[in-house]
Amino acid sequence: MSSQIRNQLLERISSGDLAPGARMPSERELSERFEVARTSVREAMQGLVSMRVVERRGNRSYVAEHLPEVVVEPSGDGKSFVAELFETRRVLELPIFEMAAERATDEERAKIAAVAARFHPSLDIGEFRRLDREFHTTVASACGNPLLIELYGKVLDQLFRSVEFFTLLSAESNQAEVARIVADSCAAHLHIAEAFSARDAAAVRSSTKHHLDAVEQSMVDNLD
Repeated sequence: MSSQIRNQLLERISSGDLAPGARMPSERELSERFEVARTSVREAMQGLVSMRVVERRGNRSYVAEHLPEVVVEPSGDGKSFVAELFETRRVLELPIFEMAAERATDEERAKIAAVAARFHPSLDIGEFRRLDREFHTTVASACGNPLLIELYGKVLDQLFRSVEFFTLLSAESNQAEVARIVADSCAAHLHIAEAFSARDAAAVRSSTKHHLDAVEQSMVDNLD
């Protein structure tokens, strides 16, 4: 039982649901959630500590954070920062996604397909952004390299916490173009997931690059 609990918690950490630095649920919470004795939870947590995935701080446990927090102040205007973020994403995301396509298990490929199936052009921008992050995090977690997963997660943090992104996406004058970006991105995520299902790493890289290029162009050229 403790190994099952450990694996489920490890999956939540790998997917980004429990991010680096996040406090782990207490033994009591986990015991109630899994309906097991605290001894099983304690063994599962000790296994995660041994794997250096979780660390103890006093009497609480936290997801291990191996890299320092990334804080970047925009050097130019909002659109310049958007371009810098997309440039950084291409450097990291393309090889990570290609690696994930080569290494993903059948279960991970099914999970990627399931997340992609939830995209729909009618999603509002808030719902789309939450699902967008879940999709990209789920794909990256299949690469099997914890440091790359954490580094990539920090880049996504910069994007999803970006005031520049929020300002462009929420402006009333941009809503028609934002709706088009959402619709096009929904289709792009399905193409990426299909390439994963086909175990075609080259197609995953190509589809991901096309998606990033298209979104960047729309945001930089077409949003006010």
